[in-house]
Amino acid sequence: MNKIKQILIVLLAVSISACFPSNNSGKTEVHLQGRTMGTTYNIKVVSTPEEVEALQLHSQIDARLKQVNQVMSTYIPDSEISRFNKSTSLEPVEVSDGFARVLSESIRLGELSDGKLDITVGPLVNLWGFGPDLRPETAPSDELIASTRARVGLKRLHLNGTQLSKDIPNLYIDLSTTAKGYGVDVVAELIEANGITNYLVEIGGEMRLRGFKHTGELWAIAIEKPIFDPSGEHRAVQQVIIPKDNAVATSGDYRNYFESNGQRFSHIIDPVTGKPINHNLVSVTVIAPSSMTADGLSTTLMVMGAEEGLAFAIKNDLAALFVSKSENGFTEQFTVKFKQYLK
Repeated sequence: MNKIKQILIVLLAVSISACFPSNNSGKTEVHLQGRTMGTTYNIKVVSTPEEVEALQLHSQIDARLKQVNQVMSTYIPDSEISRFNKSTSLEPVEVSDGFARVLSESIRLGELSDGKLDITVGPLVNLWGFGPDLRPETAPSDELIASTRARVGLKRLHLNGTQLSKDIPNLYIDLSTTAKGYGVDVVAELIEANGITNYLVEIGGEMRLRGFKHTGELWAIAIEKPIFDPSGEHRAVQQVIIPKDNAVATSGDYRNYFESNGQRFSHIIDPVTGKPINHNLVSVTVIAPSSMTADGLSTTLMVMGAEEGLAFAIKNDLAALFVSKSENGFTEQFTVKFKQYLK
């Protein structure tokens, strides 16, 4: 499942002064890697290689992620979400618990943000060439945008428990703003169910952490400076954070875009205008207990822009960091709740 938003968090090995003595005698950080949802995953668990192998943890993780992908990927023709999108029926259908869980949180965030997060915006995303469809050679016309917007609207989607229905036959759901974060949560919950309480889970940059490294140090994360560097040779760190037992998600608009007639078009679409966002905010980082929630909120705040996004974050007591471009480089703003996580 390719993600609409580009992920900007990188791992950083940092020694934390406020660390605790290690009680993990004989344990180390076992690193598990793989591919899922059109990207990679990196997982570190504080355990022993023998325990991880005995639990068959790696194969368990792959199986769960395959299941998540089969439910929520718009790139898989027979996935659960694809079947719903192709159906023209207005009758309620029973959906899986995982699908309902992501839909419920996505709808909640959409209503909380007055539609700035809209999981029915997929037709507009596809129109601008950032979905499964091919990218257009030129920007779509206002008339085409208006006709496509007629297919979009969170109020046309209804979830009652695990019963899902739509008001128009061609309504299209795209969960790329929350599904990858949900995948992180699923893996974290799986790891804990296997009795492991110190871990770091990362999928395509979305993260969830708990406990300590095998050395007794707290996990530390570097947030990448939002500069365009396709080679990856000149990347720099914007901030280092210590999220503790939380999830971290960053959304930005400087990696995934296209240019037409000298104009730059971001992959992040404003559901209200039907067009790519056009403001100075270049990245938002959110820390929350759930990766799915942090994932959705980071995109929501990017759509809003720095001023509206900061006001929304303060009103809703969010831990959020905003990085905006200026004539002199980048400026930072963050909420009081985020400040506690700065190294």
